[in-house]
Amino acid sequence: MKGPKVYLCHAAPVAMAPIVASFKANWPQARLANLLEESWMPDLADDGKLTDTMIERFVMTGHYCVKAGADAILFTCSAFGPAIDEVRRQLKIPVLKPNEAMYEELVRKSCSASLLATFPPSIPSMVAEISDMARARGTDIKLNTQLVEGALAALQGNQPDEHNRLIAHLAGRQQCDVIAFAQFSMAPALKAALACTKTPILTTPDSAVAKLKTMLA
Repeated sequence: MKGPKVYLCHAAPVAMAPIVASFKANWPQARLANLLEESWMPDLADDGKLTDTMIERFVMTGHYCVKAGADAILFTCSAFGPAIDEVRRQLKIPVLKPNEAMYEELVRKSCSASLLATFPPSIPSMVAEISDMARARGTDIKLNTQLVEGALAALQGNQPDEHNRLIAHLAGRQQCDVIAFAQFSMAPALKAALACTKTPILTTPDSAVAKLKTMLA
């Protein structure tokens, strides 16, 4: 029997391989379709804000996925939250933001957590979203955020092993109940990081796949 069809919508190529790998490892029955729209990020930068036109473009993408037979949509671009919310409001199939499933796991119970990130601009909004969700769930999250210096540059410079090493090294220095990786592109460092620490580690791709599997399987 065929598995559900999941559309993965990307704003950058770097997010594609980690989420596809997570599906293959954790839910190989799912049928995947990748959509890459590389103009989203530069257009957002040019506009300086999320415009109504950009939101409509996301909605059009969502309707396209439905017409193509999607059972669910996962967006991997965290900079477009309000646009993804509008897609969700207009469609009847599950529509997930990139980080929400990981947030839900993180705030499930009160704990201390380290959020490791490679892309500095993502940190403030992620901290705010985690805090809001914890408040809504009635849990107390003591969150420490740290930038993995040099990791993104290494990845962009075609040095994935160095990218993974830097993340793993910093993960091994954390003193907390759980570690969370902020970016989809950090997921390939999970194996190396687990070799450096006994602390549980959450990644956005694995959390998203687990949530979709629960919703659709």
